[in-house]
Amino acid sequence: MRTSIRIASVLTGLTFALGGVAFTAPAAHADVTACINQVERELQGGEAPASIRAACYVGLGGGHDECVSGLTAGGVTNGTAVSACRVAPN
Repeated sequence: MRTSIRIASVLTGLTFALGGVAFTAPAAHADVTACINQVERELQGGEAPASIRAACYVGLGGGHDECVSGLTAGGVTNGTAVSACRVAPN
């Protein structure tokens, strides 16, 4: 295989790989936001503290039980915690 073709193939692969990261990153942020928004609705307009945001980020990584326990420890009802943590990894 010629060097110019090999370089073109590598650059094309990198373009696709980096393009895929750009498309998936906003979706992950939106999921954490959806989790936080559900909690903030229960808090009736209050902004979620850092502990709530951290619990939602744990849920994003797939730690559903840890997310629920973190939210309930922060004063969120169990029902809201379960539904908020369910939307985090989606």
